[in-house]
Amino acid sequence: SQAVGIEAFMEFRVLGKGGFGEVCACQRRATGKMYANKRLNKKRLKKRKGYEAALVEKRILARVHSRFIVSLACAFQTKTDLCLIMTIMNGGDLRYHIYNVDEENPGFPEPRTVFYTAQILLGLEHLHQHRIVYR
Repeated sequence: SQAVGIEAFMEFRVLGKGGFGEVCACQRRATGKMYANKRLNKKRLKKRKGYEAALVEKRILARVHSRFIVSLACAFQTKTDLCLIMTIMNGGDLRYHIYNVDEENPGFPEPRTVFYTAQILLGLEHLHQHRIVYR
């Protein structure tokens, strides 16, 4: 394993935003492989006392390997951000699909709901097998 920094990646569009930063699609320059870069702003982490939670998230993502949970490819820091480079999940945010795909009829048909629920439960089961309790 080699030291990796932000220069190893080319960033694309923002995939989502949160209280501590944002997640962007990025591409590893050397391989062309796509990832998600979760950039956590250090000032916001310090102000909101989120450093411990960020480190716990990093340790968990590095430890779990499931088709239903994103995995940590690498982590590094810049002057302003902590960066978690994770596998990218195609399809987008589940909340987007529930509320924005068909604004007049939010939600899913029952078979699709069962499918997504099963995936979530398999992910949670994997965490529990590693003695990790989510929230």
